Amino acid sequence: MTSRKGKTVCISSAKGGVGKTITTINLAGTFELLGKKVLIVDLDLFGGGVGVALNTPYTKSIYTLIDDINNNRYREFKDYIVKYDEFIDILPSPKDPRQANKIEAKYLDLILDRASNFYDVVLIDTNHILNEINVLIMDKVDEILFLVTNDPLDLKNLKSIISIFRDIGLDKYKVLLNNSKDPFKNYFTLYDIKNILKTNIDYSLSKGMFIKNIDVYLMNGKILTLDEKFPRAYTKDYSTFMTMAADVLDEGGNK
Repeated sequence: MTSRKGKTVCISSAKGGVGKTITTINLAGTFELLGKKVLIVDLDLFGGGVGVALNTPYTKSIYTLIDDINNNRYREFKDYIVKYDEFIDILPSPKDPRQANKIEAKYLDLILDRASNFYDVVLIDTNHILNEINVLIMDKVDEILFLVTNDPLDLKNLKSIISIFRDIGLDKYKVLLNNSKDPFKNYFTLYDIKNILKTNIDYSLSKGMFIKNIDVYLMNGKILTLDEKFPRAYTKDYSTFMTMAADVLDEGGNK
């Protein structure tokens, strides 16, 4: 158990298919390299793939945890966790979409509070829909990491979200430009993207991190950032992940 509250980070976006789950997993691997205990909470409730991607079979999920809390069956937080390795645990999304519909947002604050007692970092992988659950999570976490790509619709959607955040005074977000997703799309320069979003780009993943055989990693349940070849083969992106991890640990997510 950690001596102080762990940091909580929501990984989100303005549209699907921009690399949130892979980035969440790779960020978890980066924290492991730093010797930090990490929990990945899969809140992509209807299409979550963290447990599947990491080849971690499970019978309990975030639905089971909430249902047990609601019905006074809850005992210990660890009873609902799936272990990936010594440093990374997973709280999976439900396999049955009917269970996803029954998850109430009011319990998520409690889950985050308990999780941050046991982990140095809690990473929450979400979908791109601004529903009650995701809005609550964004409000409660220390930091929001928005992924965006060089795609017109993606940029327009994120611009709208950032505009809303600006109106309500919520500034605990950072933006990661994922150039490794569809690297052959070169619609806009970095200067253009900053002007479109009206905000800074805090981090960038290079086109060079586009991996043709990424499916091999997923099929084997491996994390790219934990591959011993990663720092040498992807020096710039290794540095980016290390910087993101250091910022979370040092700054607590304040922009």
